Amino acid sequence: MPFAIRPTEIPGVLEIESPVHGDSRGFFTEVFNAERWRPEGFSEDFAQDNVSCSARGTMRGLHYQIEPHGQGKLVRCLRGSVFDVAVDIRRGSPTFGRWVGRTLTVANGLAMWVPAGFAHGFLVLEDETLVLYKCTTCYTPAAERAIVYNDPAIGIVWPIPAEHFSPKDLAAPMLAKADYNFVYQGESLPR
Repeated sequence: MPFAIRPTEIPGVLEIESPVHGDSRGFFTEVFNAERWRPEGFSEDFAQDNVSCSARGTMRGLHYQIEPHGQGKLVRCLRGSVFDVAVDIRRGSPTFGRWVGRTLTVANGLAMWVPAGFAHGFLVLEDETLVLYKCTTCYTPAAERAIVYNDPAIGIVWPIPAEHFSPKDLAAPMLAKADYNFVYQGESLPR
């Protein structure tokens, strides 16, 4: 499988495919490689790495941080599988309120780049799923915001029912009532 950075249905959100090399010992894949990715147009720097472990049916999101703490995330599944989603919440964007999703697994070698200006969330498809997300800024509790995962105005089609939530995520507002301050700046994002 060749390395590739591909645009998705929403400009700025990227699908990144990395070769997975497996043998009797297990597998190896690159999570991030600045030297290989920069020539392809990916020039983000990362400030924080997070790993979550979740049970099947766990919903995490839709999360974001408001400016000046907007946070881009490079999301990759290390074990199990997730349905990963980005929702455009940039005022004035031609794709405002639209979503894009990908199933991420170790075997398919896919990662998703979710830039600042997008709400991000994922639904866990297998027990004991591990997800790594590299973030462009550090977590700032005062800037943290969320949108409820099942807002009908967004209309995300989740592949299985969500069963496990944090109280904070269940109390999140609909997009129409959410607090966000991102403004569409054209397609200056990677790719």
